[in-house]
Amino acid sequence: MKPHRRVFVVGGAHSTYLGRGHPDFVHRRHPDHGRRENPGLAEHLATAVGGAFAHAGVEAGEVDKAYVSNFLGECFVRQGHLGAALVDAAPGLAGKPVARIEAACASGSAAIAACIDALQAGCDVTLAAGVEIETNVPGREGVDYMARAAHYEKSRALGQFTFPAIFARRAKRYKEAFGATDLDLARVVVKAYGNAARNPLALMRAVQVDLEAAMTPGEHNALFLEDEALRPHMKMLDCTGFTDGASAVLLATEAGLVRLGLHPSRCTEILAYGHTVQALAGAADPTELTNVRRAAQIAYADAGIGPTDLDVAEIHDCFSITELQMYEAIGIAGPGGAPALLRDGATAIDGSIPVNTGGGLIGFGHPIGATGIKQVFEVYRQMKGECGDYQMPTPPRHGLTANLGGDDRTAIVMVQRNC
Repeated sequence: MKPHRRVFVVGGAHSTYLGRGHPDFVHRRHPDHGRRENPGLAEHLATAVGGAFAHAGVEAGEVDKAYVSNFLGECFVRQGHLGAALVDAAPGLAGKPVARIEAACASGSAAIAACIDALQAGCDVTLAAGVEIETNVPGREGVDYMARAAHYEKSRALGQFTFPAIFARRAKRYKEAFGATDLDLARVVVKAYGNAARNPLALMRAVQVDLEAAMTPGEHNALFLEDEALRPHMKMLDCTGFTDGASAVLLATEAGLVRLGLHPSRCTEILAYGHTVQALAGAADPTELTNVRRAAQIAYADAGIGPTDLDVAEIHDCFSITELQMYEAIGIAGPGGAPALLRDGATAIDGSIPVNTGGGLIGFGHPIGATGIKQVFEVYRQMKGECGDYQMPTPPRHGLTANLGGDDRTAIVMVQRNC
């Protein structure tokens, strides 16, 4: 979709992404256990939304319409009606139209797409805020909740760890088709943790992982799947961790910028987005992300650029294999070419096409409803030189985000340009 009214990213913010592995996350063995609690949904949402308004220098009353993205609020925190909960986080939104958007792990990008559509329909300033709490239940229960992003009844036959099994199947078939190895997957993990170590908001900022640790099964990198044929292809470090967090962005038209007293030079522009969906119970090609590829082709065509024009990308790496397949789906590598791209350092922060500079989902964290919004704001931050220790050497001109829901069921790809 190419906007007929230009769309600008005005500003945004993240809360700190928290969960196991982060030194501030309170768990049973943490020294602060019993003395303080981890932030809840309301606190994370208020931090991100308040931070977005402060970053942009915009008051909540200027927003014409807002969306909150969240996948599993009713399961993890027994809370629905999150549009109204967003008003708790930003009382200045009282009386505004606010609604919740859900598209599994692509919920955040779906909220931004809804904001863009609202800007095309006559609004001039919109807010997208995403939040998820995932750490307040036992891990097996959380995995069961997340299985709802697949066809729950049919996919549970794969075992209790539904999505790790689905993507282990992808890893197995990709290895067989293209000769990829555990070392190739380990390089994804090491890059993610290395970038996260530079990012003060990242879930895994204090955790160090080298190639040997990422490749080697063991106590801290267990092979945990029930299916013996799939078990060798998915280790703990190949997975994202349960994460609590929130992100928010403000979007505006040219008329909105005038109203806010802001110049386009402080913004980025969303040139286009592709949003494609396949049947929930339909078959997926485990060797590639065909739906993401389709969404990327739409976004490129409408933006008037191609993969070779990209300077940075934020892509969905829910598992290590996903990042490799994303490279090929967005066209920065050919079929089977992703491992070489990673091996040659092209996707490192100082490479020719940096990918997931803040750690991606594996390193930065994956609070499901926030992820797509986090991606868009991370591209903005790289373009405006706001990434601190993980800033690219040269601010990018064009950037892409690719957000995935389920097993390549929902795909939303967006292209941004630095103004």
